[in-house]
Amino acid sequence: MPDDEGEGSGRRRNELKNEPIYHIVIAADFGAHNNGFEYVPADFAANGFVHCALEASVLPVANDYYADVDEPLLLLRIDPVRLKSSTRYEAAAPDPAAGASHLASSPVFPHVYGPIAITSIDGVGILAKGEHGYAWPTEFSSGLERLGD
Repeated sequence: MPDDEGEGSGRRRNELKNEPIYHIVIAADFGAHNNGFEYVPADFAANGFVHCALEASVLPVANDYYADVDEPLLLLRIDPVRLKSSTRYEAAAPDPAAGASHLASSPVFPHVYGPIAITSIDGVGILAKGEHGYAWPTEFSSGLERLGD
């Protein structure tokens, strides 16, 4: 991968490849777009990849993109080593209609270029919305336990 952001950024991206990545999804959408083996978001065809985030970016992304959502939000914790699809750590691909606070949280975001294998989801948490935005889940349950929710 070309390293056009300086010599250190390529090294940092290699370090990130073992850190969990996260995907935010409305609970009903997760149920509707997984077949028990893999999850493919509704907007995958339009985007060509699954938007994910590193831990530091999760809450800013949730607050920028889901502030007006009243439905329960799930936070999928994904083990990138167990993913079967290719993951690239790239500059943000923001929606112009969303907020921009998440852009300051990380110079790169994980983009998964294919389905998310259910076996790569090692935890599912609930992002609770409070008075000042979303809060980190109090716990993560096994991804397979939450499939039927």
